[in-house]
Amino acid sequence: MISQQSIPNLLTLTRIAAIPFLVVVFYLPLSWANEVATALFVVAAVTDWLDGFLARHWGITSRFGAFLDPVADKLMVVAVLILVVDQNPTPYSGYWLAVPAVVIVSREITISALREWMAEVGASGKVAVSYLGKIKTTAQMIALGFLLYGETLLGLPLAQLGLLILYIAALLTLWSMLGYLRAARGSLQ
Repeated sequence: MISQQSIPNLLTLTRIAAIPFLVVVFYLPLSWANEVATALFVVAAVTDWLDGFLARHWGITSRFGAFLDPVADKLMVVAVLILVVDQNPTPYSGYWLAVPAVVIVSREITISALREWMAEVGASGKVAVSYLGKIKTTAQMIALGFLLYGETLLGLPLAQLGLLILYIAALLTLWSMLGYLRAARGSLQ
């Protein structure tokens, strides 16, 4: 039987396990592949919110969950960034997607390394997840969902909206990275 204590971590693990399925479905030569891939991504994004909500609501946090949740987020975001850049390989469209993708991935690597360093020097609290980081993640998830779907829905050009929101997410990414670096400045000298 699954205990209440393990549900948030199971949701996080499910999110990681969904990545290969999302990739396989994305590349299927079927007309509905992007819709199913988008649905998988949306479910994964909802589990990201749900696992955190449940952990806070039930007052159950673990070091494993605190480690795993951001890893799952980064794995999902990076995987989908690779998919949407690959889906648009022409120089013009690929360039416009590759720029924010590189910014986002670079920030994630930088902040992961910064958090590791700060933990080593006993100052990990200075680089805890911020509210801006949550807004950035939400913008990324919306943008990537729109870009995965890639078609017009109810008259809305989701691919173009997704690209616009991805640039907003990239700007939020840089802004939040600067905040983390500022907070850690004294420990980096």
